[in-house]
Amino acid sequence: MIDAGKIDPYVLLQYRNQERKTSIAKGQGTSPSWNEKFEFRVDYLVANGQYKLVLKIMDHDTFTADDYLGQTTIYMKELIELGVEKGKAELHPQKYRVVSTNKTYHGEIQVGITFTSKEETDEEEEYGGWKESNH
Repeated sequence: MIDAGKIDPYVLLQYRNQERKTSIAKGQGTSPSWNEKFEFRVDYLVANGQYKLVLKIMDHDTFTADDYLGQTTIYMKELIELGVEKGKAELHPQKYRVVSTNKTYHGEIQVGITFTSKEETDEEEEYGGWKESNH
């Protein structure tokens, strides 16, 4: 059983085969704030069309495996399409529902996302950056 007042949360951000991790919000309990920025490489045309950012909220433990607290999935297809068309697209910070393994509501996380299209000389590649804050 996890004591919500004594958790040291962090967020594992996963986009396709890329993974980023926030700092650990030591002593912030159930209302941590990260306000951190992360960048991911985004290829616009992918075979399966899976444009989703998964945020897994974890509790850091020093002597045992970290505990999984819940997750949310943000579907990015429209944002990426708009960003490719216009050069940049943004989702202003909004709250997403966090659910546990059994799909029960486990709180909210607020996330803002900016996609910026960048072209390289050899081939066209798009990049997107995500900003994570306020659980």
